[in-house]
Amino acid sequence: MSVVTAKSTDASTSKGIPNAVPVSGVRRNGAEGRPHRRTFTAHVSPGDLTIAASEPEFAHRFGCTPAEMYGRGIHEFLPTMSLPALRKRFAGLSEGRSDRFTERVIGRDRAGRTFSAELTGISVKGTAGKPVGIVVLLRPDDDTGGTVTVDAEPAVSVRRTLSKLDAQVLEGVASGASTVQLATRLYMSRQGVEYRVGLLLRKFQAPNRPALVARAHGAGLLTVGQWPPRVPPELIA
Repeated sequence: MSVVTAKSTDASTSKGIPNAVPVSGVRRNGAEGRPHRRTFTAHVSPGDLTIAASEPEFAHRFGCTPAEMYGRGIHEFLPTMSLPALRKRFAGLSEGRSDRFTERVIGRDRAGRTFSAELTGISVKGTAGKPVGIVVLLRPDDDTGGTVTVDAEPAVSVRRTLSKLDAQVLEGVASGASTVQLATRLYMSRQGVEYRVGLLLRKFQAPNRPALVARAHGAGLLTVGQWPPRVPPELIA
């Protein structure tokens, strides 16, 4: 089984298929070696909620590859998307009326098997303050952290520490803050914020802000289950 993301208007492509979000590492309990539940990432386009890019293991939860998920609607993989409440939640992110939500969902793989999971949707805003993408974080209840072999591009190698300023900018982008909001919060000019965001995009080899947030989550640089998301102190140089 695997996970889904939606199509973003500014996602980069290779032969028409966007770059895959890198796979996040398995977190294990040091004392007993037991794996914790993993979080898989993807991002979807606002409005039509089609998949723009997905982590290979996210897609594998649904029995697909990232290429097979690309351009398909997230509702195809989440039977609970038929519920008005969940559709309303995604609509709120797409229209800028909310920044984040967490819901219990049911996923379905290609063979028709279902699994339960916790899904978090995060709205990512562009320079004009309007939503440009939705990052989807999926935490399946039955995930054991086992390794899966998936044909995909190699994960992006990212240095495991960030400067204090880069960490603050990343946290702001991940919480859905616009360029103007970040400039006010960090006492910077808009051009200064855009420059720092551009450096992060290149560092993570991300084509846009939603992909940046997804890849930062995949690299373990943002906390899971906390809002607003934070870069752990030990990862700030």
